[in-house]
Amino acid sequence: MKKKIAVILGDGIGPEVTEQSIKVLNIIAKQFKHEFSYEHALMGAIAIDKTGNPLPDETIKICLASDAILFGAIGDPKYDNDPTAKVRPEQGLLKLRKELQLFANIRPVKTYETLQHLTPLKPRILENVDFIIFRELTGGIYFGDKTLSADGTVATDNCSYSVAEIERIAHLAFQYAQKRKKKLTLVDKANVLETSRLWRKVVQKIAGEYKDVTVDYLFVDNAAMQIILNPAQFDVILTENLFGDIISDEASVLAGSLGMLPSASVGNTVALFEPIHGSYPQAKGKDIANPMGSILSAAMLLDHLSMQKEASIVREAVDWCLSNKFVSKDIDALNSYSTSAIGDLICEYIEKQVTGEGHVHHERLHKSTII
Repeated sequence: MKKKIAVILGDGIGPEVTEQSIKVLNIIAKQFKHEFSYEHALMGAIAIDKTGNPLPDETIKICLASDAILFGAIGDPKYDNDPTAKVRPEQGLLKLRKELQLFANIRPVKTYETLQHLTPLKPRILENVDFIIFRELTGGIYFGDKTLSADGTVATDNCSYSVAEIERIAHLAFQYAQKRKKKLTLVDKANVLETSRLWRKVVQKIAGEYKDVTVDYLFVDNAAMQIILNPAQFDVILTENLFGDIISDEASVLAGSLGMLPSASVGNTVALFEPIHGSYPQAKGKDIANPMGSILSAAMLLDHLSMQKEASIVREAVDWCLSNKFVSKDIDALNSYSTSAIGDLICEYIEKQVTGEGHVHHERLHKSTII
């Protein structure tokens, strides 16, 4: 099977972690007789530095001509720390979502027994946690009109949603729930916000089309608390843009590291796959960043391309690395493996499993140990 993949390395650690995902996709292509071609494009701070535009038109063209997009990370301290900056890296990602009509961000949240010691939660709370957050991605307060009074003392951010915007992601979330545990939780603030009352009204109506799915409703403050108290209760969480951004980062604590969580952004055109972590500029160029979130995003990309077997073996390789403590510095500061070494281990595991050659030989890899 031939597929064209647009690659946006982005900023900070984006290039380093994405390089590992490309290595993994290449070994998958080799072992399963696929052909992946890659076309690189600019977005974010690096695009501003080179073109003055956080999302050049050429990038949009490359993405639309591809079967999928693999993205690294976005952001740079010189923009993050300057509230007066008129052009910002994040504007590129927001515009790309809008241009490609990527209205749904899908963030799976899974816990790993070997990483439970890294979370502030008790192990019993982390048992059987496996849920997906569906975050609406192109509406709400992020895209609403913004104003600042002439004297700079009053600011407004408008939050707006239409029935059509809610319906399209709600149907997608219900369909996913039907394939899982058949439970959907709408997270809103319907006791206060008019937009949330519209969300609840629309979801209640749509629920009649999915009678096999149980639906419950939580205010966002309660949902944030429940994710910590009893995360195993959730299956599919559906929510609007701002709430989804906040609770998905909160949920990353359950996995033990922000570097572990992948995501997919889907809609009416080509889909985009990226780890949920930021650009982590402090680690840029040091070969210490956790590539697992990016590699698991590549697995979601394979699923999207109807390569479920291939995606499964990538996830199996990640589980194998974790169970054997082949992890990055964010997981084990004393006995860690480099970003590139973890990518090599996962590739070697995939190759050995597909060819049936047996064990992976990791002794030659770049292990960093402090005694």
